[in-house]
Amino acid sequence: MSGTPHASTLTYRVAVVGGRPAPIAGARELGIDVVLVHEEGAYDPAIAEHCERIVHAPIADGPALLDVLLPLHRERPFDRVLTTTEPAAESTGHVVDALGLPGVGEETARALKDKALTRELLAKHDLSPVRYRVVRDAGEAAAFQREVAGRIVLKPVDGVASLHIHTADDPGQAERAWQDLAAAGFDAPIAEEYLDGPVVSVDSFSYAGRHVPIGYSEYRMNERYVEWEVSTPSTAATPHLGELRALTVRLLDAVGLTEGPSHSEFVLTPDGPRVLESHARLAGSGAPELVRRAFGADLNRWFLTVPLGIDELPAASPEPLGGAAVRFFTPEPGRVRSVHVDPGVPGVVRRVPAGETPLVFLPYLDDFRAERAAAVLSKSPGDVVPELLTVADCTSGYAIASAPSREEAVEHCARIDAAIDFRTE
Repeated sequence: MSGTPHASTLTYRVAVVGGRPAPIAGARELGIDVVLVHEEGAYDPAIAEHCERIVHAPIADGPALLDVLLPLHRERPFDRVLTTTEPAAESTGHVVDALGLPGVGEETARALKDKALTRELLAKHDLSPVRYRVVRDAGEAAAFQREVAGRIVLKPVDGVASLHIHTADDPGQAERAWQDLAAAGFDAPIAEEYLDGPVVSVDSFSYAGRHVPIGYSEYRMNERYVEWEVSTPSTAATPHLGELRALTVRLLDAVGLTEGPSHSEFVLTPDGPRVLESHARLAGSGAPELVRRAFGADLNRWFLTVPLGIDELPAASPEPLGGAAVRFFTPEPGRVRSVHVDPGVPGVVRRVPAGETPLVFLPYLDDFRAERAAAVLSKSPGDVVPELLTVADCTSGYAIASAPSREEAVEHCARIDAAIDFRTE
């Protein structure tokens, strides 16, 4: 246990499990006492100033979380137990259920994390038809490809961050994909028909079973499906917006979500939008900040304030006020020899000090709320740029920009990227 408990006169009390701590900044001013549950060394100690206290526990272990939180709940009950990080989804739901609190319970968290269970529930509710199968050997993978008679995707049933995604166009490729996944520890992956089209997402918020879609974004990816750019409001999604919003609401009802943020991804196929996956949490890659810039809705703030009744959930989806984008720098993999910044770079630039490893995915993001455009350089000479195999490899830095339109924001980020030269060897 770390931090110093204080005698509080605040109205609300919540426990927040793991994750990037941005949503709890300013909680005291809102009348909220926050108990942060995290793993030692995995968070910035400076966050303690926003907390009643910090307690340590393995965040993916539900019974361990309950062990540290139950005594605190008996002393002074929590109003909510929340998380916005994928590894803690089911474990936090375990605590929510055990304490009898509103929020995302373990069953809903599992329904969203287990992609096969998500597909099963969608099929049960006659939503977003996609052929799929859990394949337990190479032969089953090959047989599924033959049935589909076209490209399929194999991936871990509970995978995240675009990791271990394989495509297969024939039975032999399907067998090899299954063998590669099994060698990586995934011997019962999910196989799905390949969904062809642009990938878009809808960020929503729910309260008392009412779902309000807020922002809608689109992505650019590399050949391994790693997203290196996010922008909003999505031009690709706009013609399908009514259908996407309706599908989002029905999806969240199908998995039993009643409260909190959600992030749902779709593929705009020739047959209409199809669900790719969904999560009962704030989106990653800075998406909540993009939504704030483009739609004026502060999802990071709502994470605490809407469930507690401090802020009211809007009656309807907001119209966009402008555009916003974030672009990760993707220099060639290798050891960094030099980083040159053109003096005319169109935005504020900050560097992560040499030798320092950020404890958040987008360092300094909150410091840029008032800046139209900014960039962070996270690599220094001597650092290593990894191959871009997963979103977690986007560690070289980023650019973020606001503009009157999405397209202009994307272009502004591109100009920042062009003004920064990483030389690697």
